[in-house]
Amino acid sequence: MKLIKHISILLLFLSTVMASAQVKFETKVSKSKLGVNERLRVDFEMNQNGDNFNPPDFENFTVIGGPNTSVSNSWVNGVRSFAKTYSYFLAPKRIGKFNIKQATIEIDGEIYKTQVVTVEVTSAVERPNDPDNAINVADDNIHLVAEISKANPYLNEAITVVYKLYVSVNTGVSNWREIESPKYNDFWSQNIDIKGMKIENGKYNGEDYRYVVLRKTVLYPQKTGKLEIEPLSLDLTVEVPTNRRDIFGGRLMTQVQKTVSAGSKTINVKPLPEEGKPENFTGAVGDFSFKITTSKTDLNATESFQARVEVTGNGNLKLFQLPKITLPSSLEVYEPEHSENVRTDLNGMQGGIADSYTIVPQFKGKYPIPSVSFSYFDLKTETYKTMSSGEIVIDVLEGPTNTTNSDNNFAAVGNDKQRVTMNADQFIFVKSDPNFTSIKPTYFFKSTWFWTSLLAPLLAIPLAMVFRKKKAERDADVFGNKIRKADKLAKKYLSDAKKALGQKEAFYVALEKALHNYLKAKLHIETSDLSKDKIKSLLIEKGVNESNILDFNSILKNCELARYTPITNVEMQNDYDRAAKTITLIDKQMN
Repeated sequence: MKLIKHISILLLFLSTVMASAQVKFETKVSKSKLGVNERLRVDFEMNQNGDNFNPPDFENFTVIGGPNTSVSNSWVNGVRSFAKTYSYFLAPKRIGKFNIKQATIEIDGEIYKTQVVTVEVTSAVERPNDPDNAINVADDNIHLVAEISKANPYLNEAITVVYKLYVSVNTGVSNWREIESPKYNDFWSQNIDIKGMKIENGKYNGEDYRYVVLRKTVLYPQKTGKLEIEPLSLDLTVEVPTNRRDIFGGRLMTQVQKTVSAGSKTINVKPLPEEGKPENFTGAVGDFSFKITTSKTDLNATESFQARVEVTGNGNLKLFQLPKITLPSSLEVYEPEHSENVRTDLNGMQGGIADSYTIVPQFKGKYPIPSVSFSYFDLKTETYKTMSSGEIVIDVLEGPTNTTNSDNNFAAVGNDKQRVTMNADQFIFVKSDPNFTSIKPTYFFKSTWFWTSLLAPLLAIPLAMVFRKKKAERDADVFGNKIRKADKLAKKYLSDAKKALGQKEAFYVALEKALHNYLKAKLHIETSDLSKDKIKSLLIEKGVNESNILDFNSILKNCELARYTPITNVEMQNDYDRAAKTITLIDKQMN
């Protein structure tokens, strides 16, 4: 009986040890059924630390927060308890039943996967009737507005859309990202650069608010009728006051995720009037001036000059064609060179466009360039206006006489023109006596390249053997390979952190991974041993100054705290610079 009792106790002990050593990696959701207007929290939990965490793609949800990382490490009655969680906040895209697919993690060289979890998304649920609810407070105090300069413009008339984010005085926004960009179908559009966001005071529905201008866009409608501007949508991390207070009586804040949208807008575009429309009208709308200039009016035959057709002013300068000039057939003309000097601001396009023609007369005589007309629609008077350039006479002083009597024949630029008559010196630059010299023939057989190509494969055999031996030794060095892998991961995550500057969560996750992998490579320790005391003692043994060790631990602490506090881009850049500098100093001081 005693033997059976001892065996039972031993089996119970072994089963307890095996259960405690078993790796657990699972998915937990805040609710299995939610409304399409609600938020879902997804936690990926593990009981042992790992590397290279890969979340699922969340294809049926929009990620509005995360990943947030939390770590718990405790000892109770001599038993170690470890838990690490990656948390995401999701907004469903539509109604239906959807799967949260598998996430993966690498623990002690093995890949573990979570189970698939199914959640059901129903139609929108009513908002809780609680004025102190943080989500309700955020809904009532954050507004995204699209301000349109004109709702019923003419075809090709400039309008502007300015997106403003209004925030009440007692509420704050610590982070935001664009999740849906506006689309301007059937519009010519250009965004106006905003240099630095400036917080201004204003009114929203008669109440005092602060606001920032997020985007400015100039639009030129290209169709008539009702045109839709699709909305701009943002995901915000909102700081909302609570009923709790600190020891000094100040109101404590809490963070909630909120999605705001400016909503779609409809523009009713009017057609340009048919009454009084000139035959040469090509779509110019605005306020313009027009002229044709020539670089010279007196010259000799076979010399060239330039004729410049130019329109300047304020309007849709990039959206219409310049009129063509008409020339006598005795003038040889080349395709025009188009140039634009246009700037765009909230008043629309301003500046000028021009076509420059290079023209070469072939015969002596006087050649008129007939007057050219340009028409546009004037928005101020809502009428069409036409301007003319006036006739320009080109006087060719010297050259052969045209005996074909074709001076009075005119052709628009681009039509077939008379063949150019070349003079005797047209190709004088081509040499007629090239002065060639013979070249001695060369043979490949028994040449340097022949012996090199013959012997190179034989010399490569011992090199390949040495390389294979070194590779086998390197593959057998399991400990060294783990160090090299950690060092490579540290460089990768430090690079990822630099790319993620400005995205708080992603930046600090990558920076923390870089620092952990750096320590694993340099101190030859596992992730589970990364306690501050052990890091300090090992770095001191390696000859690192205490001040640099304190800096390193301080950066690790920032990575843990920064995810839960408002952080600016400047502070993120400072943390990155400190991390890179500290790693460099520790590398130099290590024995």
